[in-house]
Amino acid sequence: MMYARRFLFAFLAFTALPLLVSAKGSTSEYAMLLASLKGGDTSIDYGRLRLSYMDSPEYKQAKDTSTEEKGMEAALGQKNFAEALKDAEVVLASEYVNMDAQFVAYVANKELGSADKADFHRDVFRGLVDSIMKSGDGKSAEKAWVVISVHEEYVVLRVLGFRPGEQSLLNQDGHAYDVMKVKNEAYGKEATFYFNVDIPMKHGL
Repeated sequence: MMYARRFLFAFLAFTALPLLVSAKGSTSEYAMLLASLKGGDTSIDYGRLRLSYMDSPEYKQAKDTSTEEKGMEAALGQKNFAEALKDAEVVLASEYVNMDAQFVAYVANKELGSADKADFHRDVFRGLVDSIMKSGDGKSAEKAWVVISVHEEYVVLRVLGFRPGEQSLLNQDGHAYDVMKVKNEAYGKEATFYFNVDIPMKHGL
């Protein structure tokens, strides 16, 4: 009887071990989506990729890459594509959802003759932008575009061809919104867009 009990205890402990290891070393949703994307699956849910990043261990461990962000933009403007790509890759290593870095990586790879890599970063950039556009129509607080950082607002406006003007913060029904009055640079059309900034406010961004 004593032997049977010891055997049962050992068996249960052994079978429970993988569960303990799994719980301790669990993979975040962001990491799983990112692994799929880097593996070539550009059809992932980019909205979930962005949102899950903000609650992931990867976000908490991300280093400050503001120097590289400025560097990649400056290098791109100077047509120093190798340097621009180098800085963009540093940014992406910490924040793969950074749309500016994806765009720089697209242009730099294209100019350096790496067509496949350029196409990949172009698709990721489009996927990230589209995921914001799909979150609403931006024309009211109820259908505001959901962003994970204030910087995303300016990327969206740039893609749409609008120049930001007057900006105000609206608190309504327990949510926070950036209200942006903008003007189309080509046609002079004026508009007002709403961005849900609950996530940036939560993280102090």
